[in-house]
Amino acid sequence: MGLLDRWRRRPAEAERTGEAGRRRRRRPAPAAPVGETALRETLHDDPNDETAFDALAETVRTRAAEAHVADHPAEGHEAEDARRAADNAVWALAEELAQSPKAWRPLLVMGRLSLQDDREAALRRLGIAAERDSSGTALAQALGILREGGMNDEALSLGVGHWRPREHDVEAGRHLVAAAIDSGRLAEARRHLKALGEHPDQGRVAPLRAELEDAIARADRSRH
Repeated sequence: MGLLDRWRRRPAEAERTGEAGRRRRRRPAPAAPVGETALRETLHDDPNDETAFDALAETVRTRAAEAHVADHPAEGHEAEDARRAADNAVWALAEELAQSPKAWRPLLVMGRLSLQDDREAALRRLGIAAERDSSGTALAQALGILREGGMNDEALSLGVGHWRPREHDVEAGRHLVAAAIDSGRLAEARRHLKALGEHPDQGRVAPLRAELEDAIARADRSRH
């Protein structure tokens, strides 16, 4: 029997068994493309590879959203449900990669995804990410996630507990000072800005210092 004949027979057979819809939806999962396999191998070696993680996350996100729409063609709230399915797929990927003791980027992703629904767990994940990365990049990104979520006090707590001004990326210091400014804690902002001056890369610190000093001055003037 030819391929076309087999495809023509499938709907009729399914209707006779009363399972046409389910059989159309229960497609076997395709094998992972070569590119996806390569991305997974890269992340197995380095779970913090940003380019590989973003590419693979986008792949699983798109596939999950499309599968959800295909499986629920007539249901309401398709866009929101598809987004949730995509987030769940990215969560599963991050959770898998976070098992590595050197992984911090997947924990940041999980922290961001859980920030609104489970703040304590999100803060714990962001804190572990900061602990696992000696460069301060994870800390800087964790502080950015908290600031984006309007959680400046939590950002200050996380930053004060982990920031090493002489060693960490200057972005961590910038976020910490900015969080203090946004919280109206200008004296604390000035202390963190002074500590930022201890960083050895003054070429990067100098423009940040000018920017943050101006932000502190503007915040101070707005009080009066």
